[in-house]
Amino acid sequence: METQKMSTGKFGMNYGIILGVVMIALSVIGYVTGQTLEGAQWPQYTYYIIFPVIIFYAISKYKAHNANSLSLGEAIKVGVIIAIISAIVYIIYGMIFNYIIDPEFMGQMKEVVRDKMLENPNFTEDQVDQQMVWVEKMMSPLIGSAFWIAGSAFFGLIWSLIGGLVMKSK
Repeated sequence: METQKMSTGKFGMNYGIILGVVMIALSVIGYVTGQTLEGAQWPQYTYYIIFPVIIFYAISKYKAHNANSLSLGEAIKVGVIIAIISAIVYIIYGMIFNYIIDPEFMGQMKEVVRDKMLENPNFTEDQVDQQMVWVEKMMSPLIGSAFWIAGSAFFGLIWSLIGGLVMKSK
């Protein structure tokens, strides 16, 4: 009896949702504890560790589900799909959070960023104002979402390429 190959899309989607939920959990913890507005970096560092771990784990599980058969292309598809789906899940949460749960939060974040810039003695008020124009553009839903998906896809490609090269079938 032959084993049927599992679809990279369905497999990647499942793990992408898991990664997206992990990202949301980190965000919620940072928000509830007030550490997000304080500029705590641990949620980002945790995400930078969890992101490749989930991609590597998913690729290894995909290989195991397919009779230990894995091509580099399949590994890349799984990893990039995970990255894109997780970004989309997180963006949906971000929209709900920023427009329904706490609409004032983005304004508070902008003020925190501005205050941090003003603490730097090398920045003048005009330079901070110029930088804030870019901060506001990056915090806009359309541009921010596009950059988040593109960045996530790029790093998903890198990590899945590494995982695929290590785990591919001979």
